[in-house]
Amino acid sequence: MASDPRGKAATLALRRRLLSNSCRLFFPEDPIKIVRGQGQYMYDEEGTEYIDCINNVAHVGHCHPLVVQAAHEQNQVLNTNSRYLHDNIVDYAQRLSETLPEKLCVFYFLNSGSEANDLALRLARQYTGHWDVVVLDHAYHGHLSSLIDISPYKFRDLDGQKEWVHVAPLPDTYRGPYREDHPNPAVAYASEVKRVVSSAQEKGRKIAAFFAESLPSVGGQIVPPAGYFPEVAEHVRRAGGVFVADEIQVGFGRVGRHFWAFQLQGEDFVPDIVTMGKSIGNGHPVACVATTQAVARAFEATGVEYFNTFGGSPVSCAVGLAVLDVLEKEQLQAHAASVGSFLMELLGQQKAKHPILGDIRGVGLFIGVDLIKDEATRMPATEEADYVVSRLKENHILLSTDGPGKNVLKFKPPMCFTLDNARLVVAKLDAILTDMEENVRSCETLRLRP
Repeated sequence: MASDPRGKAATLALRRRLLSNSCRLFFPEDPIKIVRGQGQYMYDEEGTEYIDCINNVAHVGHCHPLVVQAAHEQNQVLNTNSRYLHDNIVDYAQRLSETLPEKLCVFYFLNSGSEANDLALRLARQYTGHWDVVVLDHAYHGHLSSLIDISPYKFRDLDGQKEWVHVAPLPDTYRGPYREDHPNPAVAYASEVKRVVSSAQEKGRKIAAFFAESLPSVGGQIVPPAGYFPEVAEHVRRAGGVFVADEIQVGFGRVGRHFWAFQLQGEDFVPDIVTMGKSIGNGHPVACVATTQAVARAFEATGVEYFNTFGGSPVSCAVGLAVLDVLEKEQLQAHAASVGSFLMELLGQQKAKHPILGDIRGVGLFIGVDLIKDEATRMPATEEADYVVSRLKENHILLSTDGPGKNVLKFKPPMCFTLDNARLVVAKLDAILTDMEENVRSCETLRLRP
């Protein structure tokens, strides 16, 4: 650390000179210079403490001492590639296997969620002999070229949709075609996937995979209706494809009731491939793909080695093991269930008070608050959501927005987020919305008082 720390203005000027403008900051008009993190808190250069409500990468808390210690101790002994026999990589694979259905028993280690999803795409294509992919609208699966192509969230602003990519409606029961009053939205949305698959087949296309986040995040913190994935898997597998569950943002106990978010879809549902990243290293670059023996053998049959220089290194696996240890010792999955339920309850009370809160949805510590301009049309309150986030920042609470309309407040805090944190955040949100109703009144829902 420099003896004479650089001021915020100087750092910002250097960043603007040296980094591309496409590498964006939170709060670009007035960015925060974060210099330290601990647990669910982050600190700026002046020592101001912020509650971090969005950093799902620091899964068990920023700079958790046991995770830091594990990395440091292994770094002092050995860090090399996975071509050498070492205990850490097999110990980590074994520990992960204990959290997954028995069928998912072969592991590949990488450095990022993007690498994991890219490998999942290769595995699916090699196993099926097919090329095409079905994805959900507004999906985002990573920044590699192969993943931009299957991410409507990105490709619509770039080169457009490739002929081998097929987009199904997001299973959103608040804004989608089949809403909360539909008798069976799971089957209805799955039938849309069936329609997309059939349409592709009529054009001579062959489906390799259906890709989906188990809880679509960029799409607006969506919770697919229970039973949707099993129905989709049936349609996709009948077409010769595999089901890929992207757990990069939502796995590792975040949903509380289960270790993996795909398990919300029923005990009998098992994806063919599961990808994980972000949270599994608590900030260290660790990622993983889990799949079946059948898929792995098809990939091996090419005779081409899979090697990743830093994937599965002794340090990365030591970190991964430490994260699992902390999750277990601190009972963070159960904690996510109880705190998340409490936060949902508090937010629900605010929904009854503030008409701008159109929908509160989520599970565990994965929650979305959908802001609307008008109750009848559910028009996204984009500007209002941005204003709320800015005001929360002034109150030392870090939150951000997501969804196609950029109007969904997203809660994905470190898993050590507490009941007291929830109370404080919701109290501040209440005060901000009350002030907006009295002084801003920029949309119909801010002019209504229940």
